[in-house]
Amino acid sequence: MAVRAVRGAVQLERDEAGHMDEQVGALLTAILERNDLTADDLISIWFTATPDLHSDFPAAAARKLGIVDVPLICAQELDIQGAMPRVVRVLAHIESDRPRAEIAHVYLGAAGALRKDIAQ
Repeated sequence: MAVRAVRGAVQLERDEAGHMDEQVGALLTAILERNDLTADDLISIWFTATPDLHSDFPAAAARKLGIVDVPLICAQELDIQGAMPRVVRVLAHIESDRPRAEIAHVYLGAAGALRKDIAQ
């Protein structure tokens, strides 16, 4: 079993805790489903949020999905002028037999414009 990394992102419509839970939950669910993963396959997850998001921790959405025994950490994204606002990014470390080229990176909605090279 190899250690792999999965990327993903979602842009929120507004900075509200319930909306963040919903959108980050949808992102994590899509990452798990598209890569045939369960919570047991997760090693750790890094979340970053743009500086304009402060209603909640993105990791809280993972806990609400039942991802309770996986190390999670949140950090603030760089404040770059002209960057897409209200974005939560994910970097999940996983155990998988999939070759690196078959890992599905998930960019939902408008966040697909962030990484057109790997967004699926």
